[in-house]
Amino acid sequence: MDEILGQVLRDAVWERLDVLTELAEHADAPSLLSVACSELPRITNEWRALLTVHEPDDRGDCPECSSRWRRSRAPCAVWRSAYEHLVAGGLAPRPARHLLPAHALPGTAAVP
Repeated sequence: MDEILGQVLRDAVWERLDVLTELAEHADAPSLLSVACSELPRITNEWRALLTVHEPDDRGDCPECSSRWRRSRAPCAVWRSAYEHLVAGGLAPRPARHLLPAHALPGTAAVP
């Protein structure tokens, strides 16, 4: 049951991202302004909530990414991803990850 729920959640998130991408690329100016006014505050609040739980602890570890057996030094992958996407230019439009062919995904190789 958890696998089914997980897939439903992932599909819903991918679909929402696709809708927002479609709007950003093809909406008229008034529609785009309306979406930006409603979505940007919500998205920035969610980024803040996500990053808050990944703030380093007193030892400099990410408490969310660390486990009893493995420490995850800050900045963790979540903070690095936030920097890449929000600061270093990652806001440029890209194809949705799930729409890319498998060989184009980072860390994968084409199967002959």
